[in-house]
Amino acid sequence: MQNLLSVAFFQRRPRPGFNFSMESIFANVRERLAGRIVSKVFISGRFNDGTISKFTNTLEAGRRQSGGISHITGEVHFLNLLMKRRRVVLTIHDCRFMSRKAGSKLQTTIIKWLYLKAPVNKSALVTTVSEATKADIVRYTNCDPEKIIVIPVAINESFRPTPKPFELSCPKILQIGTGDNKNLVRLTEALKDIPCHLTIVGQLSEEQQKYLQQAGVEYTNKYNLSQEEIIDVYKACDIVSFVSLFEGFGMPIIEANTIERVVLTSNLSSMPEVAGDAALFVDPYNVADIRRGLQELINNEELRTRLIDNGRRNRERFNPDVIAEQYYQIYRRLDKSLN
Repeated sequence: MQNLLSVAFFQRRPRPGFNFSMESIFANVRERLAGRIVSKVFISGRFNDGTISKFTNTLEAGRRQSGGISHITGEVHFLNLLMKRRRVVLTIHDCRFMSRKAGSKLQTTIIKWLYLKAPVNKSALVTTVSEATKADIVRYTNCDPEKIIVIPVAINESFRPTPKPFELSCPKILQIGTGDNKNLVRLTEALKDIPCHLTIVGQLSEEQQKYLQQAGVEYTNKYNLSQEEIIDVYKACDIVSFVSLFEGFGMPIIEANTIERVVLTSNLSSMPEVAGDAALFVDPYNVADIRRGLQELINNEELRTRLIDNGRRNRERFNPDVIAEQYYQIYRRLDKSLN
């Protein structure tokens, strides 16, 4: 009988009203590995704000490291700086913070050291969710690529196939996210004069609302949704638009594949890797190309059928049991190196 592995998960402190996907990802992993690992969850005592909070959270995490494996998840990569390196697994979801938090050259250097170079150096193994993010980590840190293992994100089992007839006269288009990288303004421009209804999940800025009104796009805005409500908006739509400028992974692609809706997505970053042949790709910087893609999906039934069929195969790559097993093998590998 195999001995149970001891794994401590270190997570950021959640902010009220925010839905942190990384925490739910590893809650699912722990659930599926119950009986094979003994897990503890340590949540940072302070929000990830400012130097004092980071120092306090790092000191606390170092004190909590035990004799087993320590797995750092979420955006608090630096929590391992006072830990014993050979016991640490670090998960990095993406490197977008390098551009989002960029300021002076000194600030950029500090951020890179604090969030990437030092944490990667202080880890025995690093996991990330896509080859695109792995390439970013190597580019920023010059670490050995063999140290980084790609494990994609598992699909939540609440998402299930729910076919529906396509509404040709006024298709419902779903946009997940309103951040700068989600490219909503260009999508809005592309939708001018296309009869449709756009559902946007995520709080809109005043500028985004202005663009939508000027373009005459009929839309509904929803935010702070529960998991069940998010699934419902997927079920109600005909097309999932995900023409993002940057993604560490791109979960809406797989969620749409699973619900069985056609996907329009970007031909860059991690999105081609995640979608495979189960989406129609466009240049997200080109409004005319986004418009072309939307019109193809609306007018070409054969294309829609093929993409949905491809999505049924593509979603199998993200089976939760398969993903949990990949993490378990990493924990076993590290545990063997400790003995």
